[in-house]
Amino acid sequence: MGETLRLLVRSLRPRHWTKNLILLAPLVFSQHLLEPDRALRAAAAFGLFCLLSGGVYVLNDLRDIERDRLHPVKGRRPLASGALSPRLAWRFCALVLFGALALSFRLGVGFGLAALAYVLLQVTYSLWMKTIVILDVFAIAGGFVLRAVAGGEVVAVPLSSWFFICTLLLALFLGLSKRRHELLLLNNSAAEHRASLGAYSSLLLDQMIAMVTAATIVTYALYTLSAETIARLHTDALKYTVPVVLYGIFRYLYLVYQKGEGGNPETLLLADRPLLATIFLYGVMVIWILYR
Repeated sequence: MGETLRLLVRSLRPRHWTKNLILLAPLVFSQHLLEPDRALRAAAAFGLFCLLSGGVYVLNDLRDIERDRLHPVKGRRPLASGALSPRLAWRFCALVLFGALALSFRLGVGFGLAALAYVLLQVTYSLWMKTIVILDVFAIAGGFVLRAVAGGEVVAVPLSSWFFICTLLLALFLGLSKRRHELLLLNNSAAEHRASLGAYSSLLLDQMIAMVTAATIVTYALYTLSAETIARLHTDALKYTVPVVLYGIFRYLYLVYQKGEGGNPETLLLADRPLLATIFLYGVMVIWILYR
C-alpha cells in the first residue's frame, strides 16, 4: 500500500508544481501580499492547481504509455515503466481532477471557471493539440496564462495587459526551448515519440526562440517603464530589475545551447545555482520595491 501511494504521488510529478507559482504573481504585483485573507486564498489556489496539473500529468502519461517507453527519461515514469497499474491510475486521475475542480468553484466562480478552462485546455492538448506543430507550444503557453488568470481571479485582481503578454512570451520561450531539447535528445526517433517533433527543425526552433527572447525582454522593459505601471504601483523602480531579468534569460539560453539542457524547465530553475540565485534576487528586489 505504501509503495502504491508513493507511485501515485510520483505520477502527479511534484517537481513540476513550481510552474504553479505563477498563480501568486497577481497577488504580489497588486501589492496585496501582506493581506492575510487574500494570501490564504492564493495559497489555497496554488494547492488546487498542483492537484489539477498533477491529474493532467497522470492523464497525459496514460495516453502516452507506449511512446514514453521509447523515451530515455520518460520511460522511467511509474506508468511507462509498468510499476503502476493503468486501471488504478485512471481512477486516481478522475478522483483528483473532479475533486480539485469541485473545490475550485468553492473558492469562487471566476477561479473555478479558470481552473475548468485550464483542465479542458490540457485535456485537449493531451488528446490532439500536442500533435500539431506550433499549436502544441501555444497550448503549453496557454496553460501558464490560465494559471495567471486564475491567480488574479482568486484575489480579485484584474490582470494587466502587460502582465498577460509577459506571461505568454516567457511561457513560449520555455516551451520552445523544451521542444529544442527533445528534438536533439531523440534525434531520428523524435517523430516516433511525438508527431509534431517531426515537423520541427533545430534551425526553425532557434529562430523562434530568438524572436520570442527579444520580445520578452522588450515587453518586460516597457512594462516597468509604462505610465500605467508607474501610476498603479506608485514607483518606477521596477526598471532596476531589468538587468536581473536579462541575466536570467541569458543564463537559461546558455544552459540550453551550451549545456544541452532545457528539457525540464521546472527542474532546471531549481538545479542551476546561478539561475536559482537570480530568481531569488529578482524576488527580493520586487518585494522591496513594492512593499518598502
